[in-house]
Amino acid sequence: MTEQDWSRLRPPTLADMEALADAAYAALPTSFTRLCEGLVIRVEDFPDEETLDDMQCESEFDLLGLFRGRGLTQGAHLSETGEQPNMIWLYRRPMLDYWADSEDTLGAIVTHVLVHEIGHHFGLTDADMEEIERRAE
Repeated sequence: MTEQDWSRLRPPTLADMEALADAAYAALPTSFTRLCEGLVIRVEDFPDEETLDDMQCESEFDLLGLFRGRGLTQGAHLSETGEQPNMIWLYRRPMLDYWADSEDTLGAIVTHVLVHEIGHHFGLTDADMEEIERRAE
């Protein structure tokens, strides 16, 4: 493996992270993603103050991603007219901070957070989510 020249590299932008999230989603098993119809995935730099308060975070770096909506276990198929769509937020700066202290690739971290947050939509166990991540590699 050749040494990386970091002197000219810049951190991934929001658009770069969106592209990573799109690629991660595309690599997930079809049996998993076909049940995600209407799910919106957004990338932001940080969670907003209300979210930080709701999640009882001590720092804006504490939250890597978040699912908001009505999961399948809560009757998502019975959504009311006027309800917001199910959404997943991926938070760029906390993920970059996590990546800096990790041995994982940034793509693996994005996949992990995305699967974990979609898992909330499905009501999956950690073991279920680990299997889905393994199949997406």
